[in-house]
Amino acid sequence: MKTCSVIDVFCGIGGLTHGFVKEGFNVIAGLDIDVSCQYAYEKNNKAKFICKGIKDVKARDILGLYPKGTTKILVGCAPCQSFSKYQSRYGQKDEKWKLLEAFADLIVETQPDVVSMENVPELLRFQKGLVFKNFVGRLERAGYDITRYLPYCPDYGIPQKRTRLVLFASKLGSIKLIEKTNTPEQYKTVRDAIYHLPPIAAGEMCASDPLHKSPQLSELNLKRIKQSRPGGTWEDWDEDLRAACHTKESGSTYVSVYGRMEWDEPAPTLTTECCSFGCGRFGHPEQDRAISLREAALIQTFPINYTFGQDILFNKIIARHIGNAVPVDLGRVIAKSIKRHLEELNGDK
Repeated sequence: MKTCSVIDVFCGIGGLTHGFVKEGFNVIAGLDIDVSCQYAYEKNNKAKFICKGIKDVKARDILGLYPKGTTKILVGCAPCQSFSKYQSRYGQKDEKWKLLEAFADLIVETQPDVVSMENVPELLRFQKGLVFKNFVGRLERAGYDITRYLPYCPDYGIPQKRTRLVLFASKLGSIKLIEKTNTPEQYKTVRDAIYHLPPIAAGEMCASDPLHKSPQLSELNLKRIKQSRPGGTWEDWDEDLRAACHTKESGSTYVSVYGRMEWDEPAPTLTTECCSFGCGRFGHPEQDRAISLREAALIQTFPINYTFGQDILFNKIIARHIGNAVPVDLGRVIAKSIKRHLEELNGDK
């Protein structure tokens, strides 16, 4: 794939980029407004980090990054908070969905040969489907062949119950997602991903791996997690340990909050609060703590040697980076699909 050049918009710390790198693509740059992502992105991917918002970058700037004579590929995962179940559930207003319009603007103005957009499935229904339909319509009018898929991550060896929307747009023909690699009996589990790591307590850091550190738990949350069974809910707790919201009818819906993962199941979808016991089913299956940064990174299929920041102490910034990322192996699935498309066009296979 040396004759291809990739630019990743909304690149974060490089989960999607690294998937393309692993598949032999030449990723030349990543674009993101969050400067705290720059160290990890550049350190691990040997690509330039451009700290700009998509609305601030000009088409000519993007086009100037592509070497002459290469197949131009533009990929990205627009921030998905606007479309998520969380936003729908709590009625919060977030206008980050307009970044998808800006992504369409950039595609139409730069006319790359191949485009991929990754996001949450809720985008298909957001605003009665109009946002997605408008995005697709603009690309079709610009001459792109559009295909879309809803890959379930465990079907591709990713130990996480995450379904994503993947859209391909190509000037060169139709792109098909690669075939599933794992049957349900072959799904990677939490055990496969993190069981080999040494045990640690809440608030403790592993001496041999500074990223393997879990946040401190309050006395109350320590009591709660001790009464939590893998795959269970807060309903397993004694009455006096339950939060006020659990006594309300509305609170009964969110049973996975304060939950433990299960060893022999894929993990739940990780979020920006993936190392916080009270923000989802992010408790360790066995140890009385939330999962560590290292465990979150492995569940997101980052390699063990991926560097996340110069500050190795536990902090919410790195947790946010990891939770926001496209799983590296999902990036590889997207990259493999594009690679096969281009190889078939070139008669390589």
